[in-house]
Order: sequence, then structure tokens, then C-alpha cells
Amino acid sequence: MRTILCGPCRSAGACPPRSFGGPQHGEGLSLALRLGKGSWRVILCGNRSAGACPPRTFDLREHGEGQALALRLGKDSVLREDREGQALALRSPGRFLPSAYGIEKAKIMEQTFYQELTQTSLQDKPLSDAVCQQLLTSAEVELLPLLDAAHQVRKTYFQNEVQLHILNNAQNGHCPEDCHYCAQARTTTAEIDTYSLKPDTEILAEARAAYESGAYRYCIVMSGRGPTPKRLQHLAQLIHAVKTEYPIEVCLSVGLLDADAARTLKAAGLDRLNHNLNTSEAHYPKICSTHTYQDRMETLHAAQTAGLACCSGVIVGMGEENADLIQVAKTLRRLEVESIPVNFFLPIAGTQIAEPSVLTPDYCLRVLCLYRFLNPRAEIRIAAGREHHLRSLEAMALYPANSLFLEGYLNAAGAAASRTLQMIRDAGFTVKMNGEVAEGMASPAGAASAPSHVVIKELEVLRPRMASKGS
Repeated sequence: MRTILCGPCRSAGACPPRSFGGPQHGEGLSLALRLGKGSWRVILCGNRSAGACPPRTFDLREHGEGQALALRLGKDSVLREDREGQALALRSPGRFLPSAYGIEKAKIMEQTFYQELTQTSLQDKPLSDAVCQQLLTSAEVELLPLLDAAHQVRKTYFQNEVQLHILNNAQNGHCPEDCHYCAQARTTTAEIDTYSLKPDTEILAEARAAYESGAYRYCIVMSGRGPTPKRLQHLAQLIHAVKTEYPIEVCLSVGLLDADAARTLKAAGLDRLNHNLNTSEAHYPKICSTHTYQDRMETLHAAQTAGLACCSGVIVGMGEENADLIQVAKTLRRLEVESIPVNFFLPIAGTQIAEPSVLTPDYCLRVLCLYRFLNPRAEIRIAAGREHHLRSLEAMALYPANSLFLEGYLNAAGAAASRTLQMIRDAGFTVKMNGEVAEGMASPAGAASAPSHVVIKELEVLRPRMASKGS
């Protein structure tokens, strides 16, 4: 770990901060600097070609202790001053070949780095794309401090509560769209049981079951490009019936809508419209050809014009780049979307994503943290793929996220509701429920739940060699 500093210029101010090249440092080297109290910044020598200002050693102690600045030097890199020394961008090589000195055991990420992430988010300031990339990919950004930083934001707006959502797949299959990720698309070969729209009695019965199970929100999902005028009126009547019967919030996912359709649903009592962006505008043609990214944006604008709250999220793992995920997060921020489901692509046999990404629990958690930092007030939901991709780290996702689905997803089964509730409580969180159901179902955070049966090891397990001799 090395630092490049211009010695004689720092006091006289004769050599203002500029960029310089450092390809000789090799790929992947890191450096860390302590910034002192006050306005001290990294000073880089601008006299690259003349060599009139050779770098010299520099005593960091005189600046005192303060916040940390972390940089990564890549191959053919340039350090470029940005935002008064708070961040540096790395780009193409220069001609200056400075000498360097080392800082023994310098730590690339001091605690203040994570504190600044929290403070930046709470101040409603966006992170730069470079910092977002770093959160997703840098080994120097440690996962546990990152989760804690995201949790401070989550706790500010949502305390330790977790909202539960239950999906009703009200119409399965029969979809004319070719969304490559979907098991209901017209191009899929996935083996699903298709059916037309469920009768009202069935949808109302499932609304009651969702309410009684403690769900905060009941999500009705229909396949298809969008509702016909007749179907729209039917849905409005159905939503009104659910809202009249049960004190539960209702979210609807019904495809593309215009402003008039959105106003009809709003008048019926709909609380929220779901319409996911799924991926970035640049990546969208790779996952669907029957409608566009702009079609989806227009639906969200129509919903907001009608006064509906919006739920819109992303699917991680469809072969996109980190930049695509960052772009979606920042777009949702600009839209001020109230709810953001973060899905992790489930590779159901027959779906058409040619090269899905390999997702690790570590990466999935970093994505959730990123979305929390960029959307501090939004409900961040751990959606499809939670059990499949987070695996043994599933409970850690509750630190950045404050919402999840209970009882599975559209076509993929999820963990048993009892297991999910126990995970929430074991992690020290509480379940946010509706009405009088809350007192009857919510147990204290961390309440003990003893296993119903403890299995005793048998002799052949305790003494395998003895067992083999007897056979």
C-alpha cells in the first residue's frame, strides 16, 4: 500500500492539486490516507513533464486523526481530484513517474468510510457511480461493517419492523409477452399449471387468509400485457370488495396501464401499483422484445399521476453488469418509488435467460445495501430468490431490507411461513401486521422456540467402525 505526495508544494501552494499517472504501480494496489481535521486534502504534484517537483516523504501525523479516504490504483491509472479531495477517479495513464513511500499496515477502509455511507444516505445525497461499484465489488469493503451502515439507515426509517407481503397469482400463464426471465411468457417451456383469472370468491378467500396470516399487504398479480376496459372494471370492483372486507393494503400487478386506467384503480381503493423496471434501459432489449423499457416507465408515470403509490424493482442475475443495477437503483430514486422489491433471478427450467449470472450470498447482500443507501426512505423488499441465493445468510438481508414475501412467489415455492417468521424473530426483528391480528400473532423479538424433537445419534453413527465389523 503506497501513497504518492508532493512534498515541497504542500505549504507554499505553488503546485495546486492536479492529476498524474501511475501505471508503474501495477494492477490492484491499494492505498489509504488519513485526512486531518480542517481542510487538508491530498496534494498531487502537477509538474509531471518537467520533473521540477519530485515527491518527498510526508509526515501524516502532523495532520491529526480524522476521516479516512480510500483509493484503489488500477492498471494504467490516474488519480484525479474530485469534490475537494473526498473522492478520486481512476482513469488513463500519464507521463509522470513519481517515487513513493509506504504506510505500514494501512487499512483501505477505516470505520469512518462506513459512517460516511450512512450519513450520506440519511442526508438524502446520492453516492457516486464509482462508490456504488466499489460497494458491489471491492474486497476492501467488508461485508459486516457495510451491513451495519445500511442497517443504521433502515433503522432510522423503519426501526426493527419487517413488513410481510403475500402474493396471489390470480392468473397463471396465457401471456403474450416474451419476458425471458418469466415462467409464464409465451416463449417459455417451463412446466407450469396455467389457468385464467380466478373467480372473485377465490381471490376474496385468499385475501382473508393473507389478512389472518399477518400480512401487511396483499398483492394480486395477473399475467398479460395489460387489462382490457372490461377487465379493468372487474378489477376495480374486486379491489373495492377486498378493501371493504379487510383492513389490509392492496397492491396490484396487471401489466401496462395508461393514466385513465390508473385513476380508475385509484378510485376503487387500490393502495399501490406494482410494475417492475427489472433492469436498466440499456440491458432491457436483452430480456424482452414485445415491450420496451419506456413502456414500463410510462406506466409508472401514469400511476404517479393518478396518485397511486408505486412499487417497482429489479431482477438481479440476468447477465447484467453492475452498472445496470446501479442505474436502476438511481432511476427508482429519481422516481421516488415507495417500494422496491429486489428479486434474485430464479433459474426455473424453461425460462429464456441464456447466461444467468452466478450470484453469491455476499453479492446479494451488497446489492441490498446499495439499494438501501440510494433509496433510504423506500421499503426495500427481499423478493424472489431469497432462499435460493442468500442461503445461510438469509437473515442478514433483514439489516438493509425491511420487507419480504411470505409463502413463496409467483411460480416458485418459498420457505414455510413458520420458518420465515422464526427467522425474523431470531434475528431480533418484529413483524409489522394489520389491525387486531398483530397482538395475537406477533411474539417478542428473539423469543425462544425450542425444537419439537431432538434426534439422538444411533450407535452406528457414534461408532462407525464397530458397525462395519458387525456387517
